[in-house]
Amino acid sequence: MRMILAVAAVLYSASAFAQTDKPPMVGDKPLVQVKPKGTKAGTKEAAAKPAAAPKGKPQSIAARLQACLDTDDGTKDRLNCYDAIIPPTPKPKPAKAKGYADCRFFKEEDERLACFNGFAESIPKLPKT
Repeated sequence: MRMILAVAAVLYSASAFAQTDKPPMVGDKPLVQVKPKGTKAGTKEAAAKPAAAPKGKPQSIAARLQACLDTDDGTKDRLNCYDAIIPPTPKPKPAKAKGYADCRFFKEEDERLACFNGFAESIPKLPKT
C-alpha cells in the first residue's frame, strides 16, 4: 500500500511541475512552433485555394502560351487564354510585332489572336518533366 501511495505522489508531483507557465525548453532555448508553408497565418481558406501552376517550378510564359494552343483555334476562349497571360494594352497604330509581348498592342481581337498564334506555334516544344 505504501508503494502505491509513493508512486502516486511522485506522478502527481511530476504532473504539477509540467504545468508551469514557462514555454517548453530545448536545452536553454525555448521550443518554437513552426506554421506550415503556403498558408497565411495558418488559415484553412488559404490552404484550400488551388494553385495556378503545378507544385515545383512556376511555368514559363512560353509553356503557358503553348497550353493555350489546346483550345479551339480562332475562338474567343483562346484569345482570353492569351490575354490572361499577357493583358492587352492597345496602342493607336502598332507596328509589326517583333515578339509575343508586342501582340498585346493590337486593338482588333482577330489581329491579336493571329499574332499570338504565330508566336505560340513557332516556339519549339518544351520537354515534359
